[in-house]
Parts: sequence; C-alpha cells; structure tokens
Amino acid sequence: MALTLGIVGGGQLARMMIAPAAELGVRVRVLAEEEGMSAALAATAVGDYRDLDTVRAFARDVDVVTFDHEHVPQDVLRALVADGIRVHPGPDALQFAQDKLAMRARLAELGMPQPEWAAVTDAAELQSFLDANGGRVVVKTPRGGYDGKGVRVVSDPAEVADWFDGGALLAEELVDFSRELAQQVARRPSGELRAYPVVETVQRGGVCAEVVAPAPHGGARLTEVAASIGTSIAEGLGVTGMLAVELFETTDERLLVNELAMRPHNSGHWSQDGAVTGQFEQHVRAVLDLPLGDPSPRQPWAVMVNILGGPETDSLESRFPAVLAAHPAVKVHTYGKAPRPGRKVGHVNAFGDEVDAVVYEARAAAAFFGD
Repeated sequence: MALTLGIVGGGQLARMMIAPAAELGVRVRVLAEEEGMSAALAATAVGDYRDLDTVRAFARDVDVVTFDHEHVPQDVLRALVADGIRVHPGPDALQFAQDKLAMRARLAELGMPQPEWAAVTDAAELQSFLDANGGRVVVKTPRGGYDGKGVRVVSDPAEVADWFDGGALLAEELVDFSRELAQQVARRPSGELRAYPVVETVQRGGVCAEVVAPAPHGGARLTEVAASIGTSIAEGLGVTGMLAVELFETTDERLLVNELAMRPHNSGHWSQDGAVTGQFEQHVRAVLDLPLGDPSPRQPWAVMVNILGGPETDSLESRFPAVLAAHPAVKVHTYGKAPRPGRKVGHVNAFGDEVDAVVYEARAAAAFFGD
C-alpha cells in the first residue's frame, strides 16, 4: 500500500513537495489555511493549523505529518505524538525553529559559533546590551518573524518600545559580515544524514533574492566547516527532514549561525533542478525514513533568482512564452500566488560551467516577470 504524507500548510513549499512525492509513489494530503493557496492542487482539507481537533482529524488519514512552515503550536504537535502519529520534524526539534531564544540557548549548549546575544525584557537590559556591543544591535521577536519581519536594527531602546509588552526579546550583536551563506542537511529518523554544498545567499529588504551554489570562493575549508556545523546541529537537535542553517561569514572569515529552518528552504531551491536529488524530494524521503538521495550538484554552478512582485497588468504565466524562448535552458517555477510588491511568487533556476554566465542567465530570465 502506498504511503500517505500529510503536509500542514498550503504554501509554495508544500506545492513543490507534491511532484517528487508522486514520483516516489507517495500520496500527498495538504491541510491548507484557506482555499486557493499555492498547494491547492493537493489540498484535501482546509482549516486552522492551530486547532487540535482540525489537525488531529487531518493526521488520522496519513502515515507521517510534516510541515510547510514552523508555526504549528507545541501543544498541537505534542498531542499528535501522544496519539501515536509520526511527526517529522518532531516537537522537541521544531521548538528551536519556533523560538529564537530557545534556539540560541540550545546552540550555546552544543558549542555552536554564534553572535553575542542576550534575552532582554526591558529598556534597561537592552541599553546594557547596546553599551556592551558598540551602541547598535539587532533586536528580534523570538517567535513568528520571517523574511525580515520581527527584526529591527536599533541604537536606542525606544525603537522597540512597542515590542516589550510581549515578553523577552532577543538582542544580538550587529555582525560585521562579508556575506551570508546557508548550509542544508537532510536527516532521517534512523540517523542517515546527507549534506548539500554550502551556498551564498543575497538578501534584499530582508528577503532572499538570489542564491549561488556552491558558494563562490569557498574552498575545501569553508565547505568542511559549514557541513560540520549543519551536521552537528541536525544531530544535536534531533532534526528529521530538511534543515537549513543560515550563516554569516565574518570579515575575519569565521562562520556564525544566524537562524534555522526545519523544512525545505529558499536557499535550497537551486537543488530542485541543479542537484541529483533536490531538497523537496529529499525532505519527502527523509520524513518517511526512506534512503536519502545524492545531494551532489549536476553542474559546476547553479543560480536561483526569486521572482518578487511580478506584473499587475497580466499574469505571470502570460510571460512564459517570451522567457522560455529567450532562455530555453532556464527552469521557471511559479507558486500560483497573486503578485504584489515584494511578495515571492516564483523563482528561476539556471546552471552551467561559468558562474558569471549562469548568474546573468538567471537574472535575465527573472527580469521577464517584472512590472
């Protein structure tokens, strides 16, 4: 009998798991937040992922539950586990992707390299941290932030006064970094683990805009250290499925852990077409405890460029004939989302032997979808 994978969340990550799951003979069910979401083609239920009865009813008909996002409450997750439902990643691991303060404390216990940080509960504590860290720091809400939301760079506690009534905040040093990197690792419940090559990510306005795989000017040492960090975190937290570790490479060539995601991640979209086993297939394999695939790149370079915003006068799909004619080697992926400024509505992947040529190809293809 075919396995059935249940995905909580109807966004684009769920959407992109559907095809590789089907190719593995795996049935997919999706609990979408509302009708017409990205993963609507496999959405078999619509409901609130925060409601235990809704999620429990959905999980009853699947073999494994996994996620499009990290926002399902801990009490819901733990109730599913108590019911005997296989949940991957499980609540013990997922809590560290849900709460940045918990993540920082646990990574410190594991000896992972991190920025200087502190939990601050009021203006006086934040001022003390500011004084100790150059007078300008990053402040984050511990829960719920993504794509630059819930993050502020401040030099005065008054700049986050509206956040203090929500409990402790995470204050971090403003890292002097030369670039941002990401390390992905896949781990299955039985312990098998595979690491992808470390990649360079380019952020614009707090949103990932481009990814180059592997990270240029990396060398064996960077590859080894990044993979070691990713592997140690995956094993130390007991992650199952895909793990993305966002990293800063500092101006003195150290690596510091920025944030974690326990699911397929924007930094891994390049692998969809550019690796032997893409991250979406790998996540399906991992959470179902199937043997993991080869994460090696198919060509020397792969570049992903996000489509942000898009045309308001016509559909993204109306641009396909022109872009496919101009760039026949580029792969285009759209998410079934209505375009609006700054919103991720798709991405393009390009690959080849020369990094500059591949970057140009990906950027030129993505430009067809601009306003």
